[in-house]
Amino acid sequence: MTEGSYLRPDLSLAGAEHVRRYQETDGEVGYRWNGAHILLLTTTGRNSGRPRTAPLIFARAGDDYLVVASKGGAPTHPAWYLNLRENPQARIQVRAERLSVVARTAGEQEKPRLWKIVNEVWPPYDDYQARTDRDIPVVVLTPVPRDEAG
Repeated sequence: MTEGSYLRPDLSLAGAEHVRRYQETDGEVGYRWNGAHILLLTTTGRNSGRPRTAPLIFARAGDDYLVVASKGGAPTHPAWYLNLRENPQARIQVRAERLSVVARTAGEQEKPRLWKIVNEVWPPYDDYQARTDRDIPVVVLTPVPRDEAG
């Protein structure tokens, strides 16, 4: 996809409203968004210490969930990514399923393979990367076995 072919997504369900509707319906509303699948990521605010939830497009690589800290190609990282760098322990909701996860940024060796996977799910990621000088991270969310999740 080139910059000229970029189609702006339907943002009629976004932000806090997207989170609320997803949580209320266990993903019946909000799991499918603009042709992609959405999970809810809950991090701990690095300044507030409070839970912060964001709806994010995701892909899968084995048991892991992949999300992209794109912020639409903005020059700065999204807050949820900064929160994960401070505290990689998080929670996700995928439809009705809720899981504890540990987050890590994909390393230099694995990122090209994972970028292909996430770009198949959401091709605009290439456009977002072209808009910024920042290297857009792919974040790997690894589920914590239930007996370790507490």
